Amino acid sequence: MYKVDLPVDRSTDVAVERRRTAEAARRARIFNTRSRVMGLDLSALDQQVLEKKHQQNMERQRDKAFDKLRRSQDEALLQQERDEREKRAALHTDLTQYWAVHQRVEDSSDADLKCDLKGASRLTIPEAELGPASMQIFQGEGVGEEQMRRAQMEKTERDLRAQKEANEKRCMEDKHKEVFTGKELVHQDLRAVQLDALEDECKKAARIALSNYNHALAAERAEKLREQHMREEGESLAEMWHMVTSDMLTECPEAAERDLSVRVLTDRWRGMSPEQLSAIRREREEQRLERQKQREAEKILDAAWDFQCMKLSREVEEEEKRAAELQRERRIQLDQYNKQLASEQQAYQEYLNKQLYTNKPTVDYFGQFNTSSR
Repeated sequence: MYKVDLPVDRSTDVAVERRRTAEAARRARIFNTRSRVMGLDLSALDQQVLEKKHQQNMERQRDKAFDKLRRSQDEALLQQERDEREKRAALHTDLTQYWAVHQRVEDSSDADLKCDLKGASRLTIPEAELGPASMQIFQGEGVGEEQMRRAQMEKTERDLRAQKEANEKRCMEDKHKEVFTGKELVHQDLRAVQLDALEDECKKAARIALSNYNHALAAERAEKLREQHMREEGESLAEMWHMVTSDMLTECPEAAERDLSVRVLTDRWRGMSPEQLSAIRREREEQRLERQKQREAEKILDAAWDFQCMKLSREVEEEEKRAAELQRERRIQLDQYNKQLASEQQAYQEYLNKQLYTNKPTVDYFGQFNTSSR
């Protein structure tokens, strides 16, 4: 057997190297705390932005192309319309010129009827030199032609006269209509002037009536003010007369005793009598004795309340002392229980540290985690 140098398949190594490179790039991108953004692919977003800008540019270029095509089509349509108008004008000019040169009225066979040119269509060539095809008038053909032409001319004159009369009649009717319209406008203007004059008169009458009404109101107000002034002067004089003749200035002693059962008239009262003063003193002494009895009763009640409050305060102090003693006993029991729990916890922690957890993990153990991006 001969040794043959077969080519080595490097596709597997290339694929592995490609995956390793992608993994390294992914790890550098994910574990880079400076540029890492959770849940956001910056490269994909940049690609989307570029695609959006490219799409907008394409749409803008397409719109520009459409606008340019639209303008070119509009210009082509306008040029086509101008060409068609020019062709139509040139054709009309050529046709008019052809009519003027080759189809004149004077050259027609009935030019004598249309243009009143007798013998216009007759040839100056002798009849002996003309053939059968050049014959225009035959024997017996022109009988009554003159009467027919004269009748036709008369009929044409009658038609023209009728048209002229109809035109004159129409003109007269138009003139009558214009005159009637002018009269109607003048009548409307006169009516408007009359209405304006009537409106001015109405406004003038309204202003006069308003002025008269205002004058009447002013006169009525002046009369009311005069009556009010006179009434106030009368009331002032009556008040002055009442003050001069009243009991206050005359000092009538019976004035204060009229309505004494209802109220005391201080402006007319001249003092109390000895009987009234003695009654007031008796009533005041009775009120003093009653007030003294009330104060003694209040003192007795306050003393009873003070005794009751002292009794309640002693009971409350005794209850607080019993509660404080009970709280101290409970706190002592709780401290003993906590000490027991602490000793048990310490013993259990020593068991964990010295007997159970003797094999502590090294740095290599923690370094094997979170080393890949997958």
